[in-house]
Amino acid sequence: MLENYVVIDLEMTGLNAKTDVILEVGAVRVRGGKQVEEYGALLRTEKPLTEQLTKLTGITQEMTEAGREPERAMAEFFEFLGEDILVGQNVIFDYSFLKQWAVNHGFAFEREAVDTLKLARRFLPAEQKKDLESLCAYFNVSRGRAHRALDDARETGMIFERLKTAYGEENPEAFLPHPFLYRAKKQTPATGRQMEGLKRYAAYYGINENEIPAQMTRSEASRLLDRWITQYGRMPKAPR
Repeated sequence: MLENYVVIDLEMTGLNAKTDVILEVGAVRVRGGKQVEEYGALLRTEKPLTEQLTKLTGITQEMTEAGREPERAMAEFFEFLGEDILVGQNVIFDYSFLKQWAVNHGFAFEREAVDTLKLARRFLPAEQKKDLESLCAYFNVSRGRAHRALDDARETGMIFERLKTAYGEENPEAFLPHPFLYRAKKQTPATGRQMEGLKRYAAYYGINENEIPAQMTRSEASRLLDRWITQYGRMPKAPR
């Protein structure tokens, strides 16, 4: 039976690991079934947050602007994870963002994991909702700040132990970790030429330069320009 592992939870700006960014990370180390150590960090980002995301998480633009420097915080986060088995609620979602970060920064990241969502779907009644909020109510786990990474990681860890106690003895195979197979392609930063092109286009059509993120990938810059062209048209070619 799995006794030693790390529970993870991330908050992101959206659902796509290729185009969205990590906002907050949380992890709880478990030894002998007990939570013994934790790590949490809110990351700095200039990527605009939606009102819906702020309403859901309570994370504001001002909070992210004052957050930790992402490179340093993520290095500490990966160091905290070490080689531990991961546990998480719909953990493949969080893993996809971690994998994308690792690929973008040139290092390998392969882990085995156990998903509390899959366990809940297997063992709990069909009519029982399986989101983290509902699982906390079902297992009488006190809820902290909903949709904040460290709080959610703590609660996910408690839910995993409740599931293990209730169903692990008769179904030990369900609680074995499995390797994740998630492929990620390295994203390269936008070139200086792309950024200058976006600024010239914005100036020509009177678009606020604040709509151009300070940090973009090549694909993001291309998509932004394509969207503008669809909306405003192409810039006239300069006379030779």
